[in-house]
Amino acid sequence: MNDSPTFVPALGLSGLTGDYDRVIAVMTRERRWRSALLESIAPEAGDVIVDVGAGTGSQLIAIKQAVPTARVIGVDPDPAALALARQKAQTAGVESEWVRGFGDQVDVLIGTIANKIVSSLVLHQCDLPVKSAILRAMARTLCPGGLVAIADYGLQRTLLMRTLFRQVQALDGWERTGLNAKGILPELIADAGFENVAEVRVVQTPTGSISLYTGRKPF
Repeated sequence: MNDSPTFVPALGLSGLTGDYDRVIAVMTRERRWRSALLESIAPEAGDVIVDVGAGTGSQLIAIKQAVPTARVIGVDPDPAALALARQKAQTAGVESEWVRGFGDQVDVLIGTIANKIVSSLVLHQCDLPVKSAILRAMARTLCPGGLVAIADYGLQRTLLMRTLFRQVQALDGWERTGLNAKGILPELIADAGFENVAEVRVVQTPTGSISLYTGRKPF
């Protein structure tokens, strides 16, 4: 954990949190990558799934709507985002669990072992040591053989995607986002202790390409 923990608010500024869902829907082709992320974790009855950096709760709600009997715990440090998440879950009529805290302490915060972890649009906002710390905490949280699935801005393969991604970089910081754009995430996921790390989907969006990565904690 950092000595002075901070987080990048939704859209880079705390005053924009209320606009987050609308902007993400329009600017990231959200339905496409969220449905792919849901498919990749294949939720089942009895699963314990943790959403690290759950934000306003869109992915958690989608999981609970797909499999109401799965236990899904959302973790996020932003109280404004969590307030929106709780309201959205109530409106959607799904049971929800929310924990306020930082991703690099998720294993301590939730107090249980998960068999699946999901995270979306979080790591590109973090400095390199924090990216690594969050991934290591994910590994500690999972049972042996557990699955991690991450959707985030990854390698920007074309000039067009690199140019579009500058919009995100201007909001979330050039250095930390630049590491994602260079394709560092698979290496970091593997370094955190996961095996069979793969980029299983790439979705081109108006703000750059979003990659879907999966990995397994070894038995």
